[in-house]
Amino acid sequence: MGLGTSPAFSPRPGYVAQVAALALTIGHYDVLTNSAWAEQTKPVRSLSREETVLPRARPEAVPVQGADNAAAAILDGAELPQNFRELARQSGEPQIPGLTIIYLHPLGLPGDAVKWQNIIVHQTEGPAGSAKSMALAQATNPSKRGVTVWVETDGTVYWSTAESAIPTHGDGANRNDHKYIDNSNTYHRVIKTNSIGVEFVGNYPDVAKPPTREQTQAWLILVRFLQERYGIPAENIYAHNWIDFKDRRYCEGCELATLARKLGYEPGKTASGQ
Repeated sequence: MGLGTSPAFSPRPGYVAQVAALALTIGHYDVLTNSAWAEQTKPVRSLSREETVLPRARPEAVPVQGADNAAAAILDGAELPQNFRELARQSGEPQIPGLTIIYLHPLGLPGDAVKWQNIIVHQTEGPAGSAKSMALAQATNPSKRGVTVWVETDGTVYWSTAESAIPTHGDGANRNDHKYIDNSNTYHRVIKTNSIGVEFVGNYPDVAKPPTREQTQAWLILVRFLQERYGIPAENIYAHNWIDFKDRRYCEGCELATLARKLGYEPGKTASGQ
């Protein structure tokens, strides 16, 4: 090889293809980075209040004003019939307008029933659709753990036992800490032998899930039916959590019992309040 000369360049096999591939890769990278930069420089949208406010924890009990508003909204257009007192004291299978009751056992005469003095509101950790099967099991064995009346998530009521039967419910009214109400008159007094139980299904798997609107609508008619039939005053309606130490994750029956008390229904009066 002499000075001042150089041999002709001869690329090795595949070299041109590698260079071309590298060029395409660099070009693709430029597109991506430019696109990403453009995306980052777009104006940021301001979030609404609803998007930035965290959900509040569900309270253990319904505030009085909230109970008033809820009861008024649900009861709008659901007035009791003029013959409500007579219907509530019938034997057989009385039906109240606005309420669907399926009787697994017909009613007798109110005077032959257990002398119910109280109503206890329960919520069972059962899924939606389970009220009928639970009521049927209760009908087969009336004194087992359970209640007389079961309410499905769609508001359907199942009356499971004879009025002379006493299902096992409650825990002996063992609460005496006055956390929700004054327990002076409930401690070891509001028990299964003098209290009719109503069970609402549907708070599974989330025990803090509130009753459905349909359940609440049915309850605010059903509770007055029970009050009228057995002569139970509003102050004798109790949430299970009010009288027994229960699950701390939620207040069992508290919303429904609060609403029922706020109605202030007085047995013995006509639907017009006279």
